[in-house]
Amino acid sequence: MLTYIEKIKEISSRLLQEGKVDVVIGFRKGTVPMMNEPCFVKRPEDVDNFVWDSNCGINLANYLANRKEKIGIVVKGCDSRNIVTHIIENKIKQDQLFIIGVPCKAMIDRRKIEAMFETEIQEVIEAEDRIIVKGHGLEKTINKIDVLQENCAICVQRNPVIYDELVGEPVEEKKDVDRYEDVRKIESMPPQEKWKYFDDLILPCIRCYACRNACPLCYCPTCFVDESRPQWVGKSQDPTDTRTFHFLRAYHCAGRCTDCGACERACPMDIKVRQFTKKLEKDCLDLFGWEAGMTLEKRPPLDTYRPDDPDDFIK
Repeated sequence: MLTYIEKIKEISSRLLQEGKVDVVIGFRKGTVPMMNEPCFVKRPEDVDNFVWDSNCGINLANYLANRKEKIGIVVKGCDSRNIVTHIIENKIKQDQLFIIGVPCKAMIDRRKIEAMFETEIQEVIEAEDRIIVKGHGLEKTINKIDVLQENCAICVQRNPVIYDELVGEPVEEKKDVDRYEDVRKIESMPPQEKWKYFDDLILPCIRCYACRNACPLCYCPTCFVDESRPQWVGKSQDPTDTRTFHFLRAYHCAGRCTDCGACERACPMDIKVRQFTKKLEKDCLDLFGWEAGMTLEKRPPLDTYRPDDPDDFIK
């Protein structure tokens, strides 16, 4: 993926010089290792700030909702699918966008790497399929495949679904990947065991709402947790309120989630938030044959009604 950056800079500079966009949204190097940051560039001379490597896991579609200017944006496969949802839900117009597509070779999980070493990591260098980790008295090479984000390890849509220009040749999509093995294990549990599983899962939650804020789908004008008239959810650490937040947020993402992993990446308590959204993602695929963000031609299943919709669940 390191070879993409010069092409990203060249396209971005051209778009800005020709006045085709007002801003290009990409990534710049973060202030700490493995934490690249969103970067908004409005002048051609500033495109040198852009970087691209396996630390660009933030979903930049999160910065598009309700913007009015013309925007260039650098996107991976999952980001592009969220852009499709934005267009369908009228949060951005397609003709406002110039989509710079990046065939993705997966993002790394900084928590997995940090857990491998007791000393502070000062630098992480990427070399194709290897990651070189450096710190005080530390230099170690690890295989990239061993430290991937969990959503990237099972991703089957690495190439952008929509784009105006690609920065490289499309990568081969993964085949024969079991994306829902973990979901089926939970589905097979008896009710009380499931209840305990999810209670234990969200027990560390501090209700910081980082998962909501990082999610490119959470753009309601007022979130239900912030409503006061009526108040749907309490502000305390009461387990019922915490449970309500996670379940209702997941249902808001049903038929819309692209499993980009932004929620888990943002969570300071390392909660596997995707366990909620993946179940609903699987249900939409099983019941409706629907995968979010794959086409501009159809509305999501929870956005439409058909007489032949599945109704076996109605008792």
